[in-house]
Amino acid sequence: MPDERSLPPVRVALIGMGKMGHAIADLAISRGCEIVAQLDAHAMSQRLTPDALGKAQVAIDFTVPHAAVDNAVNCLRAGCPVVIGTTGWSDEKDRLASAVREYNCAALWSPNFSLGVQLFLAALEQFGSQLASVSAFDIRVVETHHSAKKDAPSGTAIVISEAIGRKVGTDPPITSVRVGSVPGTHEVIVDAPFEQIRLTHEARDRRVFADGALTAAKWLASASEPAVYTMRDILSANPK
Repeated sequence: MPDERSLPPVRVALIGMGKMGHAIADLAISRGCEIVAQLDAHAMSQRLTPDALGKAQVAIDFTVPHAAVDNAVNCLRAGCPVVIGTTGWSDEKDRLASAVREYNCAALWSPNFSLGVQLFLAALEQFGSQLASVSAFDIRVVETHHSAKKDAPSGTAIVISEAIGRKVGTDPPITSVRVGSVPGTHEVIVDAPFEQIRLTHEARDRRVFADGALTAAKWLASASEPAVYTMRDILSANPK
């Protein structure tokens, strides 16, 4: 198996040059990627040809909810697999899946690119299975993000609530807090009259999401089948 350090960098097009886009650009070289195009948040208004995308092997979108799926469809039409880090567009999942089939090109989306969050979700599913047999506890999900975050609740909080809900029979309610510059904290509170359990994942730096997005991009660039993937697919395989 070749040493990854000896492989040429994966060519990446960035769509959306906000804080996340710049964090990805800063980490790219050290993660074996080369940024070959930087496009604004509304790339959907442009004709995304392979040349406009810098002949990228994969694109990463961190933009705004109303633009993300249009951007993804344009990338797929151009034959460029796309990683979608934008949240707040989940009602358009069917449209994304249809475009993947139509253009025979892969996409990967995640409400959260932290590998720690993926492990957190797996642990919550096991915890929920145990919790299902106990009726004394009240469950709530609390998510805290920076004040500029546009969607509430966060996509990650929704996925957490749904993961627990599949085990206990109903999705726990979500409380959203928007304050300061918090990168992202997700907490599950399980409360009973005489005791309480708190399970927390805390992102200390937005670079954790940039790192995960680059990992996803490298994996997707070498995916053999056109499909809609998630971060779980990366964890269940050997990341490349």
